[in-house]
Amino acid sequence: MASALLIGSDEVFEVRKIFCIGRNYADHAKEMNAAVPEAPIFFLKPTTAIIGNGGTILKPAISNDLHHEVEMTVLIGRGGKHIQKGDALNHVAGYGIGLDMTLRDVQSEAKKKGLPWTLAKGFDTSAPLSPFVPASQIQDPHNLGVRLDVNGVTKQSSNTKNFIFRIEDLISYISQFVTFESGDVIYTGTPDGVAQTGPGDNLEAQLLSPANTVLASLNVKVQ
Repeated sequence: MASALLIGSDEVFEVRKIFCIGRNYADHAKEMNAAVPEAPIFFLKPTTAIIGNGGTILKPAISNDLHHEVEMTVLIGRGGKHIQKGDALNHVAGYGIGLDMTLRDVQSEAKKKGLPWTLAKGFDTSAPLSPFVPASQIQDPHNLGVRLDVNGVTKQSSNTKNFIFRIEDLISYISQFVTFESGDVIYTGTPDGVAQTGPGDNLEAQLLSPANTVLASLNVKVQ
């Protein structure tokens, strides 16, 4: 079973579920020619999709169009059902950075046929995940930088203040339908700038403080 690490703590969280949010930045919805949603859109990845720092992303042979999507991640420390917005952040153990790797051609074909996205989004190594900075060290999770460099060149850069749905909205909404457990992870959606990546590329993702200090980082390669 995959585990999540909390920076500065000996506590290890067993990851149980991975929730991924779609279209949580208006600019990304625009670049995908998709409407801004009226309620959060979420899907699941299996825990076998997780790799950590220094890991390698393996593209399945069925795809010729692997895309990177950088996202702030949220580690659930205390589970619950029907969580109220006002209490939602009390369920968070930490914040990190991750990549929602996507087989764009496979996803596009599934969309055309009205089929699920599981293959495009849930293949092994599709969820690179950094260690988490404790929530107690984050004054405002809605004012953090999210950045991805590919081979040293910045490809995606935004701020969590640009979320369409705030973290408390996501937790409260999802918990109406699916019970959160300690160790669950939420990928909060990607900003614009998603693009193709391929063999030999080095992907460095960072979660940044308002002062541009690196809070959490992730470095993986594509094979």
